[in-house]
Amino acid sequence: MTRATLRLSIDRAVDGMKEAMADGLELGMEYALGETRREVPIDEATLERSGTASVDRASLTGAVSYDTPYAVPQHENLQWRHLGGRKAKYLEEPFAAAGPEIMALVAARVRRVTRG
Repeated sequence: MTRATLRLSIDRAVDGMKEAMADGLELGMEYALGETRREVPIDEATLERSGTASVDRASLTGAVSYDTPYAVPQHENLQWRHLGGRKAKYLEEPFAAAGPEIMALVAARVRRVTRG
């Protein structure tokens, strides 16, 4: 009589999916950073160059941020005028619009892992 045994490690599968989700989230945050850079106010491009995308792989959270002393006022002050196509809310609006693409990038990475 022939005997077959199947061993399934749920922990290993979950770890693989979390890793794939983190990879997809990193791609998504880079995509979102690019989208925000299209709208960030620009004078000498210091604010634009300060933009970064980051992911906390343990908690599966991602962020796009800009790091200058005037990043928040530029984002929040709706009264300030900006050059062609640049505007306040340069993070909020493009990031929200990028949501479906971010989710698609995460889903694509997870599909690669689950399909073997």
